[in-house]
This record gives sequence, C-alpha cells and structure tokens, in this order.
Amino acid sequence: MGLENKHLDSPCIYVCNHQSTWETLAFNRLVPDICIIAKHELRPIPIFGWFLAHAPMILIDRSGGGRALAGMITQAREEAAKGRSILIFPEGTRVGVDDRCAFQPGLIALYRKLGLPIVPVAHNAGHVWRKGVKTEGAITVAYFPAIPPGRPAAEAIARVEALLNVEKDRLAPATS
Repeated sequence: MGLENKHLDSPCIYVCNHQSTWETLAFNRLVPDICIIAKHELRPIPIFGWFLAHAPMILIDRSGGGRALAGMITQAREEAAKGRSILIFPEGTRVGVDDRCAFQPGLIALYRKLGLPIVPVAHNAGHVWRKGVKTEGAITVAYFPAIPPGRPAAEAIARVEALLNVEKDRLAPATS
C-alpha cells in the first residue's frame, strides 16, 4: 500500500514499526540499497550476523549514550551522501503487536541533523512472524506520505508515532 510514497529517487529516513525479524530482512528487498540501523549485539548471531556484516548497516551500541548517537549520525550522513536511505526502528527493540513503546532519541537526532524527509512505514508482520513462531498469513506493508525536513522535530516525530500506532492496528488481520 502507498507505493507512490517510496523515495527511490533520493535518500530519506524510513521509520518503521518493529515487530519481528521479518522487516529487518525484507527491507533489503522492499527498498534497494537501504542502510539499516541495528543494535551491534546482533552481530554474533549465526547467519544473521553474517548478513549484518555484508549489508549496509549502522550497528550501534545502545549502552554507548551520546557517543553512540553521534556515531550513528556521522555514519547515517555518510550513507545518505552515497544516495542511500536510512531505515530506523524507533522503538529500539521489537514491540508486541498490541503494545506501545516511546520512541528512542535516535530518530529525532537523525531528522534534525540529516535534513532528510521521513517516510513512515507500518506493517503487520508481528501477527505472522513472532519470535520463535511463524504462522501462515499475509504481511501487509503501508508507506505513508513523507514528512518534509525542517518541521519542528518534536511535531514530526509525534506525527510518525501516532501514525504508526494507528496504522499497525489497522493492518492487523481480522480475527474470527
């Protein structure tokens, strides 16, 4: 849904809800040549760690505080200069399909420092691909109109947060 909202011609910040491993893997196909921000603790995981090492990634140490945030901004700026969009999961961790979580400060820092539009993306992968459980079902991905750079950051982030929370519920499969 909303494929016309993808920014394939210029870099942007894709902001996506995080419910499963699916979206981390799928985004490499959904948006070619994207750079994903992920926690460095994932690197030792067999196979997945290899994927992280060989795909454009910004691996951050979430315990690194301001230094980690500054490093993320520097690396994201370098990737955007190469023409790559950045993908961030602003909750900072997987969140259950019925749960809500405040966004981490990385998104607001990226928006302020990079001067790129934000493209909100919602999906329902958590309903079919949960931690340790995969069931049959269709995964729906929805791209929403970009929020242009230069808006008050708190306003832009609040809009993304509200949109993702509403849309991930709307995309949930109907139950019988």
